[in-house]
Amino acid sequence: MEKVLKRLQAQSDLRERTRDLKLGELQLPSIELLEKKLPEWILFEKLLADLESIGRVHVLGVTSSAHHQLPLIAMSFGSQDPKAPVLALFGGVHGLERIGSQVVLALMRSFSELLLWDQLLQDALSKLRVVFFPMVNPLGIMNMRRANPNGVDLMRNSPITALEKPTFLVGGHLISPKLPWYRGHNGMEPESQALIQLCKEQFFESSAVVTVDFHSGFGTQDRLWFPYAKTREPFPHLPEMYALSEKFERTFPNHFYRIEPQAKNYTTHGDLWDYLYDEYMKTNSGTYLSLTLEMGSWMWVRKNPLQLFSSLGPYHPIKPHRQKRILRRHITLFDFLVRTVISHSSWSSLSSEQRNKNKDRAYDLWYPHLEKK
Repeated sequence: MEKVLKRLQAQSDLRERTRDLKLGELQLPSIELLEKKLPEWILFEKLLADLESIGRVHVLGVTSSAHHQLPLIAMSFGSQDPKAPVLALFGGVHGLERIGSQVVLALMRSFSELLLWDQLLQDALSKLRVVFFPMVNPLGIMNMRRANPNGVDLMRNSPITALEKPTFLVGGHLISPKLPWYRGHNGMEPESQALIQLCKEQFFESSAVVTVDFHSGFGTQDRLWFPYAKTREPFPHLPEMYALSEKFERTFPNHFYRIEPQAKNYTTHGDLWDYLYDEYMKTNSGTYLSLTLEMGSWMWVRKNPLQLFSSLGPYHPIKPHRQKRILRRHITLFDFLVRTVISHSSWSSLSSEQRNKNKDRAYDLWYPHLEKK
């Protein structure tokens, strides 16, 4: 009986919160369903309630399926100056890759605990903004589908067309929502619009920005990818990307990431980060480094081949001890990025001479097959 009463109270609290957020009466999943299919949402709700006094909640829209609706919510901390440097973390763009949401939530929880007592971090946030959007596609996570409820792959959903022919289907297609990697026929999906709205509001006036989008499902090594996905040609902020990468290599020479352009592995249509980067560059002369952390989930499968028989198997660390290890694995990277965004002038304000040197070195490292421009 006590458990039932707790669930009823939790359901009441959830409905009350959606009314407080001025979302009206949504067709919310039951607490029982959330506990079973989307426990990340219950944790997120608790964090939102606990952190309202030190952060800002951003309600970006609603995602809907035939039976359920959930609000799309992000949270930000620190400076409200639109020109302040920004670090933003995103997870759950692909519903099958729920470990990305779990990592962002774990980092958000650790960050918020530090805020309660870390005077240095409190002082730093007077000139820095940190943004968390842990579940871009919450109903995709709940339904264990890569796509959103409309069958659209959000990371193939932007208007960007690849400049070099992507792999058939994988690079995005318009054939049918019944096939994975479907781009959609009706413009930007609600979840894509929410992500773009948040980015434009939070950092399109900023002079220095780093975003990290957490994914899984590719390779045997964790990779930090930078633009572009649409072409194998370098992106304009290659010298700054090299400067940031070099600082990470020098500070943590034994790190386990492979830092490289995404297109070295494959190109795609409709990448949201390509779209946002190009839009940022149209109106801002600052520096924007858009990173994707692709967690190498094949190594989890190699250690536990039986998880291939699970729907989450190729994308998620099924074993509890392995999941805990992944949740603490990226704390060093997060701490480094907070520090480098605070001290961004060391990589975002390079002299012409240093930019040229970095560009040459970056070509040698990442684009040895291309003629230097």
